[in-house]
Amino acid sequence: MEYQIMEALWEKSEISLREIQESFPAEPRPAYTTIQTMVYRLEAKGIVRRVRKVGNFHLFAASITRDAAQRRLVDDLLTLFGGRSQLVMAHLIKGGKLSLADVKEAEKMLRQLSSKEK
Repeated sequence: MEYQIMEALWEKSEISLREIQESFPAEPRPAYTTIQTMVYRLEAKGIVRRVRKVGNFHLFAASITRDAAQRRLVDDLLTLFGGRSQLVMAHLIKGGKLSLADVKEAEKMLRQLSSKEK
């Protein structure tokens, strides 16, 4: 749910709690208070910030970029696998989520990174 909230925030520069709630599919759409609680928790983590108040509601914005959030998620995933990327890749291959084309692209990126380090 946090990631879905962040997607709504990344889509627009400023958004209200109601607009975040309405960005979810109609069934099952979380209650307004659920969205409010989640946004306040994200705010406490420093991921979301209140931008300004309009009337009796606040507008919120993302404090981190989509790339930064994805890096954090990948780092957390690697932690679950003991920091071993090979285990993650093996799991992706077995699940059919990693293709030969993906591996070749990763190889290409590794070569580019290696040549930059020299």
